[in-house]
Amino acid sequence: MTTKLPSTTPLWAQLFALDDHTGLPLQSRLRLKVVQVILDGRLAAGAALPSSRDLAQALGLSRNTVTAVYQQLVDEGYLESRPRSGVFVHAGALPSSIGEARIVIDPFRADGASAGAPPQWTERVLRSLREQPTLSKPAQWRKFAYPFVYGTHDAQLFPTEDFRECCVRSLARSQLPNWTPDFETDDMPDLIEQIRIRLLPKRGVFARPEEILVTVGAQHALYLVAEALFDRGTRVGFEEPGYPHARNAFSLRTSQLVGIPVDDEGLVVDALPALDYVFVTPSHQSPTTRTLSLERRQWLLRKAALQDFVVIEDDYEAENLYAGEPTPALKSLDRTGRVIYIGSLSKSLAPAMRLGYIVASKELIGELRLLRHAMVRHPSAFLQHAYALFLSLGHHDSHARRVNQVLRQRMDAAMAALARHIPEFEATVPNGGASVWVKMPEGLDGAALSLRAREHGVLIEPGDVFFAQPPRPCPYFRLRLSSIDLEKIEPGILALRDAVRAMAREG
Repeated sequence: MTTKLPSTTPLWAQLFALDDHTGLPLQSRLRLKVVQVILDGRLAAGAALPSSRDLAQALGLSRNTVTAVYQQLVDEGYLESRPRSGVFVHAGALPSSIGEARIVIDPFRADGASAGAPPQWTERVLRSLREQPTLSKPAQWRKFAYPFVYGTHDAQLFPTEDFRECCVRSLARSQLPNWTPDFETDDMPDLIEQIRIRLLPKRGVFARPEEILVTVGAQHALYLVAEALFDRGTRVGFEEPGYPHARNAFSLRTSQLVGIPVDDEGLVVDALPALDYVFVTPSHQSPTTRTLSLERRQWLLRKAALQDFVVIEDDYEAENLYAGEPTPALKSLDRTGRVIYIGSLSKSLAPAMRLGYIVASKELIGELRLLRHAMVRHPSAFLQHAYALFLSLGHHDSHARRVNQVLRQRMDAAMAALARHIPEFEATVPNGGASVWVKMPEGLDGAALSLRAREHGVLIEPGDVFFAQPPRPCPYFRLRLSSIDLEKIEPGILALRDAVRAMAREG
């Protein structure tokens, strides 16, 4: 015997059709659809919903699934159940809103008079980065076959189960009091302790809790330092070429950025001019990947004392080392408190997580806490708590080892492919990190190549954005290996070669 469905069944099936692409469980997808229908106004307050039996038949679901969703939405105030009548949209389901604008009589304006001109924002904005060169990608960059660029996590490497475990533990009722209160100027003590005892000692750095501040990524740390310490006349030594995001953050506060050349041993320390601060990326110089030698590190600190300047150390990718012995962080060699140390927690995991930290004197950290409070109060306490668990359970260390193994394979593949297919390009194998800095023959331009390479499905980072005063033409570009699969590297280099040859044919 076949059950005859109500005549409205096709309408219910169309109205509540489930989205198969959300990745949510079946019950969550049904709840999502019912809520969307209500909030979109397709069912008004007081409208009747189909019975759980009818909706289950219309969508091919079990009646228990529909009943559970209805009960949940009744509890949450979206629906109301009326005895012997059914389920209806609750009168208070839709949030209050002003609705259509009402005409208000303005006693200060004559009928027909103009409301006035809008503000001239281009004249009012006092600090703009619109004209500053920086790293960027096309809006649809994920559709390119060979993305040798920075900006996403590696889906194959991301420790999904481990990180999910830490998030679930943080959401346990017993843990809620540890991270739900407003921390004001403070940080999650568990994360500070993990940074202090797990991460910093690997770099030879030992700090007290009051000397550590958590930030919304390393970029936030750089901005905080500039906001607190720089004015328009502050003289800041900056690597040339160097990290463009740091240069732009600093340029908002000082007009005295002084380019310091970089060679095979990193920052050239001899003959430094009179400076107040020096910014340096000593582990793997951005973008050349060179490592600042131990002798130069010691000489830079000696110069800092002699010339009375402070060193800002961005120790990014310090854990990504797969050749040679790790070089001590500048902060580990610092005996006079002249180094402000900046680290990242999220770079090797997922850039969008935005967790970093600053290590400096207690006095400076105290000032930075107040400044951070005025900006963002504090980074997400939930994320701090989950990452503290991630560190304490050893997941961070095992993930770093796995990333290093994969990055070394990608680096070997990239260097071999460059030597085999574009031997006229120069690149030196770095001892770590996720980048290859490439020099082309004189006369070629990295920015022009980056545009041509897009036509062949390849994204590269043109070198001119790393220079304050780039040569013209600028024969450099960078290949990032953090987001491209191993098997795509050689085909990507071949496609890049095709772009180079296409440029050569056009002269």
